[in-house]
Amino acid sequence: MLTASRYRFYAVNFGIPLACAVAVFLMFDMTKIDIAFNNYFFDPVTQTFPLDQVHLFEKITHKWARIIPNWTGEIAIIGALLSFLWPRLKAEKHSKIIAFLEKIKVAPVLRFATRHRRDFLYVVFAFSISTGVIHYLKGHTSVYCPIETTLYGGKMEHVEWYENFKLLKTAGDGRCWPGGHASGGFTMLALYFVARRYRWRYSKAIMYGSLTLGFIYGTTRVLQGWHYMSHTFWAGIFVWLACLLTALAFYGRARLEQPVLSKAQQPMPVAQTQPVN
Repeated sequence: MLTASRYRFYAVNFGIPLACAVAVFLMFDMTKIDIAFNNYFFDPVTQTFPLDQVHLFEKITHKWARIIPNWTGEIAIIGALLSFLWPRLKAEKHSKIIAFLEKIKVAPVLRFATRHRRDFLYVVFAFSISTGVIHYLKGHTSVYCPIETTLYGGKMEHVEWYENFKLLKTAGDGRCWPGGHASGGFTMLALYFVARRYRWRYSKAIMYGSLTLGFIYGTTRVLQGWHYMSHTFWAGIFVWLACLLTALAFYGRARLEQPVLSKAQQPMPVAQTQPVN
């Protein structure tokens, strides 16, 4: 039988995104709101989305914006790899190496990586699983982007994802649903679950910041005609669920549902605490 705290945890973390999924499906997928919204940014005379022709806008919002999730993922991979180095250094065998690493200030970095090995690995897995889920859905629904469809001067037919979903095989060449660029911003939600593990009082700020980043990424692509707004919402829902399930596997529900610490309750700096893996 579910306890009150466990029920609340599942109701909030699974119930809210699933309720959002139902709302998005009914409000967007079953109506023409997506198309009506995109029409505002389409020029029927030139048959183009004007912002898609602005190269600086494309560079800033699409190419440069990828730096944030890309670098975060790369740091997590490097941290995970480094976390295995320090335990292999034994004082009786590698004293000179250890002394050299201390001298050049690398030893503290290796100790930090070792203490947070599980966190680095979690971020790596959460990013990978989120990306894998989005790629699976793209390939198994074969939805074409607005700019590629006959609605906006393209050659492909507009279809909804549920009209072309194939569970076990690729549905076609379309790769637009859910929003891939938006999902890159939403993957930063993995950092929220790391913060929840340590009950950090600013963890919600990380969550809201990650959600905002994902919506900014997704909306800029809508303005260029490469996505519908619902694609962004779906990306956020699937990435949240992927990060949440991965966090449950790495940390467990009991750890994640603990209330955040107040300023007075904050523990000593990590460098002074015992390793936690």
